[in-house]
Amino acid sequence: MLQLPDSPPAKPLASVDEAYELCRQITAKYSKTFYLGTLLMEPAKRRAIWAIYVWCRQTDELVDGPQAQFTDETTLDQWERHLEAVFAGHPLRDTDVALVDTLAQFPIDIQPFRDMIAGQRMDLYRCRYETFEELQLYCYRVAGTVGLMSTAVMGVDHQSHTAPWQRHQVLPDPTEDAIALGIANQLTNILRDVGEDARRGRIYLPLEDLARFNYSEADLIKQVIDERWRALMQFQIQRARQFYADAERGISLLSPDARWPVWSALILYRKILTVIEENHYDVFNRRAYVPGVRKVTCLPLALMRARVL
Repeated sequence: MLQLPDSPPAKPLASVDEAYELCRQITAKYSKTFYLGTLLMEPAKRRAIWAIYVWCRQTDELVDGPQAQFTDETTLDQWERHLEAVFAGHPLRDTDVALVDTLAQFPIDIQPFRDMIAGQRMDLYRCRYETFEELQLYCYRVAGTVGLMSTAVMGVDHQSHTAPWQRHQVLPDPTEDAIALGIANQLTNILRDVGEDARRGRIYLPLEDLARFNYSEADLIKQVIDERWRALMQFQIQRARQFYADAERGISLLSPDARWPVWSALILYRKILTVIEENHYDVFNRRAYVPGVRKVTCLPLALMRARVL
């Protein structure tokens, strides 16, 4: 059960270092690809991203975790009050200690966090999306918001746009590109987890897209893999890749020390789409993941792009 913000912790909370270490362990355990990217960051930013990741995971687990059957609107209302307590500097659990410290170091706004909770509310009452526009809103709330939270930690490099002919230009803003990366990641998750989600009664692929390729909900539940399914998946993969392409434009606007890890995360996560293709679009029986050796080989490419682009 969640603790109300006005309820004191039942025991002394972890120290700041202990809280960050706990966040590191959780990130490393549940998101290996993402964790690898964070190791390329300088220590303060790395720790901040771990703290943000853990809060996002805790939020997601309210609807998708082991106790999800007990989650309702009241639970999410309580979680939002918990969030407000953290932003007010009052941690209620060990991992909150790390997030409170992160908020003291970086100019992170509360609204993306609230928007993510709104995305979890959508999962309470929606298991189908008629159009991509509806799905895009969901993807923004549950993942595009992560881009906004992270950008505040990564920082923006204004020094690279100080040429004489740029002095009177509006400073570039990577906000939309950060959102695009979050949406791209979420679309990748959706394509990778189609089978798992269907078994839970959820279909995130827009129904208008299913209709476009004459592929029904019943076909999806039966895990039919045929030319219709392959064409549908090719269409979805191309859409996700376009969001990754849109996101690339903003990486050069980030602080120099943030570009390599963000490029690495983008390249590694985008490769999941390639693995889906290599698995002949069988996302029902084969989970798409990038093997460790292929992850390592991506790092030099990411470094080159970080330095050149």
